[in-house]
Amino acid sequence: MELTGSVPALTAAYEVIRQPLGEILPRLSSVLAESVPHLAAAELSTHCAHSPFKTHGAPEIVDRLTTADLAPLLASGTPGRPWQGTLDLAGAERPVIAVTSHATPRGAVLLLVRDAAAVPADEPTLDLVQALWDVVTSHFDRMATEALPGALARSRTAARTRARVIAELGEGYSAALTGLLGVLRSRHLDDAAARATATDLAVAALVALRADAERDQEIAEEPAGQAFARLADSLRPLVRYSPVRLELGAPDSPRTLPADVAHTARATVRAVLLKVLEQEPVSRVHIGWAIADGELRATVRDDGPGTLTACALTPGLLRDRLDVLNGRLDIDAVPGWGSTVTATIPLSASQDPVADPLTALGERELQVLARLALGHRNRMIAEELHISQSTVKFHVANILTKLGVESRGAAAALFHTVA
Repeated sequence: MELTGSVPALTAAYEVIRQPLGEILPRLSSVLAESVPHLAAAELSTHCAHSPFKTHGAPEIVDRLTTADLAPLLASGTPGRPWQGTLDLAGAERPVIAVTSHATPRGAVLLLVRDAAAVPADEPTLDLVQALWDVVTSHFDRMATEALPGALARSRTAARTRARVIAELGEGYSAALTGLLGVLRSRHLDDAAARATATDLAVAALVALRADAERDQEIAEEPAGQAFARLADSLRPLVRYSPVRLELGAPDSPRTLPADVAHTARATVRAVLLKVLEQEPVSRVHIGWAIADGELRATVRDDGPGTLTACALTPGLLRDRLDVLNGRLDIDAVPGWGSTVTATIPLSASQDPVADPLTALGERELQVLARLALGHRNRMIAEELHISQSTVKFHVANILTKLGVESRGAAAALFHTVA
């Protein structure tokens, strides 16, 4: 798709972000192919806890790319200024374009690996690619922040599996290399030069392994203090023109939080604060995070009438997101003295998440089902999602099949049961 002009660029952005999350990079690569011919594409997106690194394109390239190739580009890139140059990738010097965006708070980088004979892209083309990547990463951040329960459950399941595989590989490699070092350091072996060389190789392998593990943690997790600072920045505008005094208590802990836990804690606190501000009178609200016993406890305490109830605070998606992470919401309301609401979320993904039948559905199917559950007819759903009515019918049929129900009403009832 030629990106010259605003309308084609907007069309390209729409075509990309309407895809399920797993198909966004392939579609992005496709719409860029004519304007910026390339052999492979890769992304490193810190919004995504379970698969921050994705690739698409020629297997001889993407099979040899790692996060180590993209992490320096993310760290050194300047948002709004795509970089063209040459990198040593997949065993060869290759021309590339690296595009960095800060549309997500922790950044994201897109790498396009080009043919050796590729002509450098001109400034207008780079500007359009940058704008498109900014739109895509903004979409990523919204999806991460407002993830539907089914999507969050899949994320937590994938994150748990990924963490287990990484841990198992790390333990295996570490044990093997440590054993090798023990043998090579033995004074009973001959050929000191060979032993020294092998020792250096094993040490380098251990260092690389540990660096990979640390890099993975940096991408998939977020320091607690940094996560709380992001929350604080999003809350201040809510009380800027209000007489309510907002007090913030950041967590006193050096620990990092899994991205899905941080996203859910922020969404929960924002939702609770909005309910708290609806009360009269409220003059002071204290919001604090604390980490203890393997849990994050996010507390919202006010000096209002003390009449908050669980029904008012746990509408559909908020309760679902906590349930997926095995979290809970506790309310201590004392009439005349105020209310304290505490969200408790386990930090570990080792336990299986609560079973959720919606995990069988794709992103678009979840969007259709959510509207179907509100009683919307096909025409309204089509207008809201900017798709045809026949496409809505197709999605509804798939939803009924995947959920094992026979009617729209039964699907809606199942959605409300889970939600």
